[in-house]
Amino acid sequence: MSTINYSKWDHIEISDDEDDTHPNIDTPSLFRWRHQARVERMEEQKKKKEKLEFEKQSYQQKIAQMRQKMKEAEENASSEFEKLKIELSELEQQEAEFRKKEEELKKEERLTPLNIDTICKEGKSKTLINKVPPPPKETSEEEKIERQQEFTKKYKAEIRKYGMLQKWDDSKQYLTEHPYLVCEETANYLVIWCIDLEVEEKHELMKHVSHQCIVMQFILELAKSLKTDPRSCVGAFFSRIKLGEKQYTDAFNEELEAFRGRIRERAQARIEEAVKEYEEEERKKRLGPGGLDPVEVMETLPESLRACFESQDIALLQKTIAEMPKEEASYHIQRCIDSGLWVPGGGEEEKNEKTGADEKAEKKDGDSEEVYEQVD
Repeated sequence: MSTINYSKWDHIEISDDEDDTHPNIDTPSLFRWRHQARVERMEEQKKKKEKLEFEKQSYQQKIAQMRQKMKEAEENASSEFEKLKIELSELEQQEAEFRKKEEELKKEERLTPLNIDTICKEGKSKTLINKVPPPPKETSEEEKIERQQEFTKKYKAEIRKYGMLQKWDDSKQYLTEHPYLVCEETANYLVIWCIDLEVEEKHELMKHVSHQCIVMQFILELAKSLKTDPRSCVGAFFSRIKLGEKQYTDAFNEELEAFRGRIRERAQARIEEAVKEYEEEERKKRLGPGGLDPVEVMETLPESLRACFESQDIALLQKTIAEMPKEEASYHIQRCIDSGLWVPGGGEEEKNEKTGADEKAEKKDGDSEEVYEQVD
């Protein structure tokens, strides 16, 4: 069984070998000088080897050219054949000198101590270029809504418990124990919960939950910037926020106040929408048989007609209509009927009064007959 020769490791040249340094010598300068000297020796040896390789290649090219000339001269029976043969013999004698130089160079390399630059050599290397992963498939709005609903239904209690936590350590521990909560769905639910609390005028509780919501959003943003799983950023976020770095803390507080402002605006908009919906429902309930709102019709009636309806004076109403132009009276009476302010034929007493008013109107203006028929 062959043994391994370890003799080449007996002498290793190291620039920062401190065994022979003297206290009065500037050690760093000595180390730099040693390293520089070693680099220069290596560079000189490299140039010597390159020069020998170049001369050897030139010699081989001359040999090949000379042999080609001899072959051509022999084929042509040229008188220069003997001359070329002598020159080739002289060139071949130089081959021994090149071999001698190569042996000397190899011996010099073997005797050169190993150093940090030559002690190890790269065996093999390989470069791998990862394929760019395809972009994630975009999720439709319907799928997002369905996923949010399923997540909320499954983890609503856990999300609310997280939203009620107060201390940094408690939040960190809870998210560490419940990593599935570190996602966009949790942040979305907290936003909706904040809006609900503001609408219900639970302002202090909204401020508390909004703080936890911004914590979640900062963790998600940190994960996006690092292009990693949000669950792996929980510890990093809480470690950084607890360090109290002013720039990071200020950014957190500014975003928190801006978020609360947006929550108040959204809550106010929701309240206004609810009021509008309620008013619209009430308006629909008030609509008369013709689909008109009696309040709107009342506000747009002439002052004289509006006074009649407000005082519920039938006689005054009949008189006012009789004094109005035919087209205007017809227009307003029809709108009153469509809105339910006026019900034609509402009772015998009203009918008798209207009939008397019709007879008086005929005497005053025969053209008003059609208007009074509409009133009846």
